[in-house]
Amino acid sequence: MPIYTYRCENCGVQFDRRQSFDDEPLKVCPECQTETLRKVYLPVGIVFKGSGFYATDNRSPSGMEESRLSEDHSKSASKSEEKEAQGAKKKDDSKAKVD
Repeated sequence: MPIYTYRCENCGVQFDRRQSFDDEPLKVCPECQTETLRKVYLPVGIVFKGSGFYATDNRSPSGMEESRLSEDHSKSASKSEEKEAQGAKKKDDSKAKVD
């Protein structure tokens, strides 16, 4: 059964009450006995963890294009890093031969 939060608009008291989905919402404040009690709707905290959440779960064509673009970008970045590493290695090898 869910827990609902209520707040009185008259006296400001706030409390939680466990109720079934079928139960009628409370209307009378237990403190001041007026009919100014309202449910308080609080935001639910959601945390998305992991990489590629939207790319893997979105099956629309636009989601597929975005995932391909990010893959192509990461591939080109890794290739340029490999070329830089090879160039640095060649420079180190040529310095070792000269010394």
